[in-house]
Amino acid sequence: DKTVSLRKDLSEMHEWITQAEEEYLERDFEYKTPEELQKAVEELKRAKEEAMQKEVKVKLITDSVNNFIAKAPPAAHEALKKELDVLITSYQRLCSRLNGKCKTLEEVWACWRELLSYLDAENKWLNEIELKLKATENIQGGAEEISESLDSLERLMRHPEDNRNQIRELAQTLTDGGILDELINEKLEKFNTRWEELQQEAVRRQKSLEQSIQSAQETDKTLRLIQESLTVIDKQLTAYTADRVDAAQVPQEAQ
Repeated sequence: DKTVSLRKDLSEMHEWITQAEEEYLERDFEYKTPEELQKAVEELKRAKEEAMQKEVKVKLITDSVNNFIAKAPPAAHEALKKELDVLITSYQRLCSRLNGKCKTLEEVWACWRELLSYLDAENKWLNEIELKLKATENIQGGAEEISESLDSLERLMRHPEDNRNQIRELAQTLTDGGILDELINEKLEKFNTRWEELQQEAVRRQKSLEQSIQSAQETDKTLRLIQESLTVIDKQLTAYTADRVDAAQVPQEAQ
């Protein structure tokens, strides 16, 4: 009869809700790789869409039960109405939990992508430092040229800490939730080690360049003094030559 048919529809819907809860909400999920996380996001999106599509069936069942209650004897009302209320509550709770978990996982995925973006930006900056350090490894030239290289290195080192802070915070957020923790810790250890090594090397190179500038300046000063002395001597010799002075008649240094 109609009551049996309605109860069957209610039962089938309850079974679907229970299955969806077990499959998407009750299981313990572990995301150790980006592929697992991305797959989970896609599965949950499909589950959310499927649950939303079930709204039509829930409405049909609701209308059928209400129409039956309107015509059936009062004795049949209470049990069916209670079953319908339970179904509607369970369905709404499922949709709410699916939406919540889907939103959370989408935020986690966005957090992971953002972390990768910051790591990529910082590693590009570290690449620039590495190239700059190689370019200044055996630099030749005068004080001015060396000074320009030092200024260029110092400008590059004046890099804001914002990106590194973001990396630290995003990584902490993910690993606190047990998301990709092994992979993130590995990436961070590699990045931080490289960052520290290049920072230390840059500081050493800056000191070395400063010393090279000082040495070059002292050399330039010595050469200038020698040049000035030679100019004076040249004038004296020129004057002696013009006056046809014999070498034995001039001071020792002029000879």
